[in-house]
Amino acid sequence: MVDFRRECRVNAKSMGKNDVRNLRLQLQTKLPGPLFTGKKLEGEGGARISVALIDANTGDVVTSGLESSMKLDVVVLEGDFNKDDGDDWAQQEFENYMVKERERKGPLLIGDLLVPLKGGVGELGELIFTDNSSWNRSKRFRIGLKVASGYCVNTRIREAKTDAFRVKEHRGEASKKHNLPAFDDEVWRLKMIAKDGKYHQKLNEAGIHKVGDFLLQLFTDPMKLKEILGMSLNSTNWDTLENHAKSCKTNWKLYLYYPDGVRKPGAVFNTDRELIGLTKDRIYCASHRLSADEK
Repeated sequence: MVDFRRECRVNAKSMGKNDVRNLRLQLQTKLPGPLFTGKKLEGEGGARISVALIDANTGDVVTSGLESSMKLDVVVLEGDFNKDDGDDWAQQEFENYMVKERERKGPLLIGDLLVPLKGGVGELGELIFTDNSSWNRSKRFRIGLKVASGYCVNTRIREAKTDAFRVKEHRGEASKKHNLPAFDDEVWRLKMIAKDGKYHQKLNEAGIHKVGDFLLQLFTDPMKLKEILGMSLNSTNWDTLENHAKSCKTNWKLYLYYPDGVRKPGAVFNTDRELIGLTKDRIYCASHRLSADEK
């Protein structure tokens, strides 16, 4: 069995003073926010969360040597740790900000709490928060990674940390916004549209229930959409809402046809010449909501 304590000490002593590496762990994946209890931690877009051992003097991943195959502990940190985002900190400072579970509660974070490095790179396994972050002083957590006990005790390797994030109870996920809205998402998944809020109610009254309905109304008559919502032309809220809606991935082209050439009742067709809706009183209405006479 390899003695990591001895080997790392020998490696450090064998290097000249001017060649000592500045080693640090660095997370390669950002976390979305907020996170939810009972749900597996994933990076943005569902990506696996990866970590690398970096030589800060060169910016390169350390792919060889004993340090490149050590193991790391996954811990939870207070959200206000290193809140100024400084580039360095002491090991003791890092450990002072580690968070334990609440009294009479189970472990705060469960799952694969040990991450092995291979060639200086590792991936976090399944990790799940069992409690929210509302009870701690900053109301936020960070995930931290540090060298596991028994590895390279005489070599300082700076720990890694994520950005601060909130952890909410799983039941709160039902009203979570989607970073990239889908065409069939409920319209309240869009930013600035609170579920059951005033904008949501106004859109429902106008027959706009889905993100797709919103986009089609935006396509056919954006001014009418602003009127429905009661938003001003120069509203920051409108810009946020419009940009979020337009981030929805679609692969269709639409054609708007007005029989008499003026903006009265019009028909909306797709590229296959199929009727997908009408505009009535400047409001888009999907074809499945049309009466037989209207069709």
